[in-house]
Amino acid sequence: MGAGRQLLAGLEMAVRDVNLGGGALGRPLSLIVRDTAADPDTAAAAVSSLADLGVVAVVGEYHSVVARAAAARASALEVPFLCSSAVLDSLTDTPTDWVARIAPAQSHGWRIYADYLLGAGHRRVAVVTQPSVYWAAGTRILRDHLAARGATLVELDAAEPAAVCDEVVAHGVTALLLLVGLPEPAVGIVQAVRRDLRLADVLIGAPAGQPELAEWASLLGDDGAGIPFLRYLPEQLGPLGARVETALREQLDEAPSFVAFEGYDTVTVLADVLRTHGLDRTHIAQAWPRVDVEGTRGRIRFSRTPGIGLWQWAWPPVQVADRDPATPDRYRTLHTG
Repeated sequence: MGAGRQLLAGLEMAVRDVNLGGGALGRPLSLIVRDTAADPDTAAAAVSSLADLGVVAVVGEYHSVVARAAAARASALEVPFLCSSAVLDSLTDTPTDWVARIAPAQSHGWRIYADYLLGAGHRRVAVVTQPSVYWAAGTRILRDHLAARGATLVELDAAEPAAVCDEVVAHGVTALLLLVGLPEPAVGIVQAVRRDLRLADVLIGAPAGQPELAEWASLLGDDGAGIPFLRYLPEQLGPLGARVETALREQLDEAPSFVAFEGYDTVTVLADVLRTHGLDRTHIAQAWPRVDVEGTRGRIRFSRTPGIGLWQWAWPPVQVADRDPATPDRYRTLHTG
């Protein structure tokens, strides 16, 4: 999928840059890639296979539910796991020193998204959702944050798009958030809402970030613009980020998403840990709280965050953005946190 391609591009580019700079401890980094196929069992098996190969650490993963399986297996096998993009707060069931994360926790980013909705005047919001630990967690975060500020969240099933439109009208909501998969049912719901004259003033939102992906734009065209989503980028990139953005754009032949930057930052952090603490797995895991590295989107340091049982970068920059309806290839920053 598009996000996996972006993540891999960032990882690969950072490995090349590290090796051009002499590698770690005089040795080149080697990136061994395993496709988890968005499946938890496949991810757990991949971690076991990589551990048997003697890798010093495991990195990556985009899907939160899949990352949970990878984190559990890595922790059990005592292999350091630096998670790039998965945001689910409960990435591990119990606290562990073996796992660290570049991406922000879901509760952090999605509360910022809820603040954007409140600031835009939305007091009655609906989510259309599918069964998933990730979507259920997102719904809970939004509901609690909105309710504490006097707003209401209505939960809808991802049934036929026409039925979703009818439910939006019946509940009188002013914003409909898509907590569903891409391409379907997300594409069908967006198209149905855009064509329903009753919903001309209803905001469509996608907090999980799908509108940033090229697949979104190619499937929806102009219909995919004006849909706010979360992205983990600063308002302006520094010198490192700007250089990496240019190189990634050339490699991908499209604008890099925040996921590509997460991949690059992951390898940047791990390479620094290897240079300063060596190749021993235990020493790598013990080094997470000592990380202090300049990444593409700011200074990266890990800490313990209440309710999150791993080492967390607190926090990457967070934006609520959308594709400009006048120029869908251009992004607008609507809110920062």
